[in-house]
Amino acid sequence: MTAKECIIGRRSIRKFKEQPIDHALLAEIVETVSHVPSWKHTQIVRYIAAEGEMKDRIADECTSDYPNNGTIIKGAPMLIVVTVIKNRCGFERDGSFSTHRGDAWQMFDAGIAAQTFCLAAYEHGIGSVIEGIFDDEKAAEILGVPEDREVVALIPIGYPDEEPAALKRKTVDDLLSYM
Repeated sequence: MTAKECIIGRRSIRKFKEQPIDHALLAEIVETVSHVPSWKHTQIVRYIAAEGEMKDRIADECTSDYPNNGTIIKGAPMLIVVTVIKNRCGFERDGSFSTHRGDAWQMFDAGIAAQTFCLAAYEHGIGSVIEGIFDDEKAAEILGVPEDREVVALIPIGYPDEEPAALKRKTVDDLLSYM
């Protein structure tokens, strides 16, 4: 599968088969994703794979602002919790910010890593959807995430039990301008 085929073919999947994700395959996906670029090569993104009761607890206790996210998580065999190490991305060695964007670069790096994770999973036939509406502090508490890390996204994953159609995309003329 080419990169273009992967990008064009991947869809957000919200319904999954019960088939579990092999841990060796997940390790292979994460190894692939470890090659994503990051701010000054800080490599701040970390992943937690939640299954079974832990996954369901996050679905039950962390998604009240958007309950459908909890339903999706419960229907997936595995939940990937994307975390970042705080106070590294966007900073200089002396602790000052490198740009006026402050620590916003950590979300940029997390976004690159999350999308790359989803593309690498898709290459292996695994579906995913990136969720952003959840109680990140409660999820961190439930998972025992260290104080130096922040939970930034949830990615339910599994073998797809649906084939969503491609949504209409903006044209190149809408997206690209030259000056």
